[in-house]
This record gives sequence, C-alpha cells and structure tokens, in this order.
Amino acid sequence: MARLTTIRIGILGAGAMGTAHAAAYVGIAEADVVGVFSRGPARAPSAASLCKARPFSDANVLIASADAIDVCLPSAIHHTFVVPALNAGKHVFCETPLALALDEARQMRDAARRADRLLQVGLLMRSLGAYEHIKAVVSSGEHGRLLSVATWRLGSYLHPHAPDHKAHYGDPSTELMTFDFDFVQWLWGRPSRVTAAAAGGARGGAGEISALLEYDDGRSATVLASGIMPSGFPFSVGFRVVFECGAFEYGLVIEAGEFRATFVRYPEKGSPEQVSLPDRNPYEQELRLFANCIVGKADPTLLVPERAREALTLSIATQQSLREHRGIDPRSIR
Repeated sequence: MARLTTIRIGILGAGAMGTAHAAAYVGIAEADVVGVFSRGPARAPSAASLCKARPFSDANVLIASADAIDVCLPSAIHHTFVVPALNAGKHVFCETPLALALDEARQMRDAARRADRLLQVGLLMRSLGAYEHIKAVVSSGEHGRLLSVATWRLGSYLHPHAPDHKAHYGDPSTELMTFDFDFVQWLWGRPSRVTAAAAGGARGGAGEISALLEYDDGRSATVLASGIMPSGFPFSVGFRVVFECGAFEYGLVIEAGEFRATFVRYPEKGSPEQVSLPDRNPYEQELRLFANCIVGKADPTLLVPERAREALTLSIATQQSLREHRGIDPRSIR
C-alpha cells in the first residue's frame, strides 16, 4: 500500500453527519477535503463550504477524484458506495452502523482485503474521552474487577414531528444500540446470551429496546435504546459501570445544539468526584486516526470492520430474541 503525505478526501453525504465530518477535517493537517457529494444537491454546497471543498452531484466522479472516501450516507446504502470505492482503489471510512446485514459487512471487509486498502468504521465511543477512560480503568485494574455495565441512548427520532426525526433511520437495535454493543464488547468481549424486550414504536416496530447481555462468568450488561421519547425530551446517552472498588456514571444531553456532559467517579469510600477530561471533538479524533493510518503513522486496529461486524451480530441477536421471545447465543449467528 503506497503511503501518502496529504490525503485527498471525498465525503459522501451532506446531512448532519457529513456536515460534522466536513467541519472536523478542517483541524486535520493530513487531510484535504476535495469534495462533498449529496443525493439532494441542495445540501452539498453548505457542507462543502465548511472545508473549502467543491460540491459534487455525481458520487462516481468524486470517488475518482479522491484518495479516500468518507461515507456518511444512510446505513441501508453504505454497501452500495463502500464496495465500489474500495474496488476503485480508495481507502474508506464508513459511519456506523457499517451495514444492516452481515453479508454486506463481509463483502465490504473482503473488498478492502482484495484491494489492499484501509477500511475503517466510525465506532465513535472509542474516541469519546469518558468511554476511553473506562477502557483504561478496566485494563489497569485500579478499581478491581468490572462487575456490571448499563448504557442508555434515548431519542425521539421515530416520531415524525420530533426535532431529531430521521426518516432514513431504522430499528433502534442498529441505529442506536450498535454504539453501546461495541462499547460493551470493547470492555468484555462477546457475550454468550442476548435477551431482549421492546415497546412498540411509531412505525409499528420496536420503538424502545432493552437488551440483557450475559457472560459465562455470571456478569452482565444492559443496553437500552429508545426512539420514542416525547419530542421535547433531549437526546441523551450515557453509562453506569460498577467495579469491585467503585463506580462511574457518565451522561451526555444534547439540546438545541448544546452539549451538557457529567462524568462522576464514586469511590469505594468517600464522596463522589467529578472526572475531568480534555475537551476534544471525537469526530476529529477518529478521522485523524483514519488519516494517520493511511500515511502510516497510526495503528488501524481500533476501528477495524471486524469490530463493527461483531456489534452488528449483537443487533441481529437482539432482533431474533424479540421475534422468538427467547435468549440468543450470538456465537451461533454467522
């Protein structure tokens, strides 16, 4: 794989995520965004202007003009753009979820291997300071053994008139839970059993899902996701982790474009303590890693597609558990 010094990036998608990525690349010296494509041409100029790039109405032309492609299109069509970009010899960064079907995820991974090109996935929690902190605490053992994990991701996107409504978003098990499934597996590896329960949604399917992930050693994690909160409820994410010698709780609320976060450590004895972390943009963090991996300055293993495929396996196990009303061994899903 030839090494580059400055990577010409083409962004596919100019919605909220494509716009966030366009802004993040401004702070990355190794990357130069050459264009932004949007299926609705009215959006591309606005996102492109953030990084002084050209708007494109033809994805194939932009793919041909770039060294690397950043896919921020709806999850259901990731495969449609990722595989051709890899086949064209381009490195690819793909937003989460990588795919909605395991076959498509495999095809993308295999295309990257055949082309000898980098495929990275936006497993964003791995670039968020609080989640990184917990991973480091687990690895160090400073608070003893990790006993339990609970995560939540709550929004109103399934309501047609909600501020965060996304018509192209699908089931919460993929659109929301994927991030937290990856977080739990980053800490503990794959569970032996997934059991899920759900409440109905505005579209007739599952609107709020709770998944219990059980491990052979008796430990468990609970992952909760909702797309049916009232429209006035701000989008909220967080976790609670309990160790033998203490606990941590993190909460992030996004309202009217403002971010409010709290991160508290509860020691085994004594008063709670606020955990202070550097203020940084997680999108810039993961995209800088992508660029640095292309130029040979970083290890790509943090965001490899196999980790995204493992998270997708838990989403599929969750869906199967809801259909069959029983626990599912995700290791049986191929």
